[in-house]
Amino acid sequence: MLVENFQVENDNVVYSDDTIKSSYKYESTEMIPGKDDKWTVKPVTTTYQFETSRKVPKMGIMLVGWGGNNGSTLTAGLIANKEGISWRTAKGVQTSNFYGSVPQCSPCRIGNFQGEEVYTPFKNLIPMVDPADIVIGGWDISKMNLADAMRRAGVLEYDLQRQLQPYMKDMVPLPGIFDGEFVADNQEARADHRIKGTKRQQLEQIRADIREFKAVNKLDQVTVLWTANTERFAEVTVGLNDTKDNLFAAIDDDEAEISPSTIYALACIAEHAPFINGSPQNTFVPGVIEYAVEEKSLIGGDDFKSGQTKMKSVLVDFLVGAGLKPTCIVSYNHLGNNDGYNLSAPQTFRSKEISKSNVVDDMVASNELLYGPGEHPDHTVVIKYVPYVGDSKRAMDEYTSEIFMGGKQTIVMHNTCEDSLLAAPIILDLCLLAEVCTRIQLSKEGEPLEGLHPVCSLLSYLTKAPLVPNGAPVVNALAKQRQCIENVFRACIGLAPENNMLLEFK
Repeated sequence: MLVENFQVENDNVVYSDDTIKSSYKYESTEMIPGKDDKWTVKPVTTTYQFETSRKVPKMGIMLVGWGGNNGSTLTAGLIANKEGISWRTAKGVQTSNFYGSVPQCSPCRIGNFQGEEVYTPFKNLIPMVDPADIVIGGWDISKMNLADAMRRAGVLEYDLQRQLQPYMKDMVPLPGIFDGEFVADNQEARADHRIKGTKRQQLEQIRADIREFKAVNKLDQVTVLWTANTERFAEVTVGLNDTKDNLFAAIDDDEAEISPSTIYALACIAEHAPFINGSPQNTFVPGVIEYAVEEKSLIGGDDFKSGQTKMKSVLVDFLVGAGLKPTCIVSYNHLGNNDGYNLSAPQTFRSKEISKSNVVDDMVASNELLYGPGEHPDHTVVIKYVPYVGDSKRAMDEYTSEIFMGGKQTIVMHNTCEDSLLAAPIILDLCLLAEVCTRIQLSKEGEPLEGLHPVCSLLSYLTKAPLVPNGAPVVNALAKQRQCIENVFRACIGLAPENNMLLEFK
């Protein structure tokens, strides 16, 4: 049963026109080591106060790489859904949808009624921005308008492109920052729309662009997301980018090792615009993180988790949790879009290889019954550029595990998908969830309310290499990541975490 409208009624939650306030008892454990390797596990209850603003802002999204496959596809999807566009395919009439978006198309259980499970749309747990109200814009190193970019991408059906062309032909990206030292050489020909000047001048131009976009469109908040080319890893060097002060000094000195994505991140922090990195490079060097924390400006990343890695974070969690021992994981991809073209260079592929490879680490570390100290599955990732397949990415995976009494099990998976059709709703969700996170405040009992940590680990569900606050555990298991988002939202409205015990039926 799906329930669209509900309100929690108990002594721990208070609704007003402006806020939802809840008192939430957080149950955790304290681990105490003792003699003879015997541990004491002590249940701990901590009371938190949550305050969530119900005022949904008028929101803009600015994409770095707006004219790429992901940017043009998301823009087309937002318009098609807002305008209620349908189109003809070889199999009949297709209507617009937001499939792949958790807030729009995924429910959360809130109880049961006469033995029937009751769910509500994820977006109804806490007031969220309606995608129809989003204003979209951004930057690109190509000056092609969005209608032509959509045609170049070749992702959407022709009849849909034809209907969207009038809406998108006048959408032209702002000039973007291009530095050929951080991407493949083959991207140079595409870069006909650049911000000129020093790195300091480029940073100030991005700041000005954000302010103007916000003012012209009368927006309350702008969220910026990097969906441009994967960059090579920047060198992290003492005196260069290891602190905020050193990083800004390096900007002023026009140091070559400061990447474009880092410049965008700094500009967004300065403007208090949430910034999300959708690619695998190390945009968030230590100086950026220090600055974000100091300014209490949200950052999140890294690298969209859309297909192969999402499946890996499910399957490896299942295998390890079932007491099976994955010993060899081989992941092969080929694709023919510009992402694949850029990744054909070794230095940019290395960034992607790192983000794809680390996804199993916490799941392996969680089971010392299977893995000894330093033991880890063989894990290989291959990506090849094959122009003919375009955006239709192929992913092939082989998982070999040790099973009962020396046996072996091999699972082989083949996944074919339009890469951008998986990525576009993830981009939307990252921006929507980041916005919600800026409206949530919490505190331990007796302490003043504060916002969530600027390094927004709540976005981990949607990223391959989750960025977390210093000292926090990195969680890659997909079910745990989604459960975290849902349970934090439930706490905001005074509901206990979903535990699936169903004791009333036991």
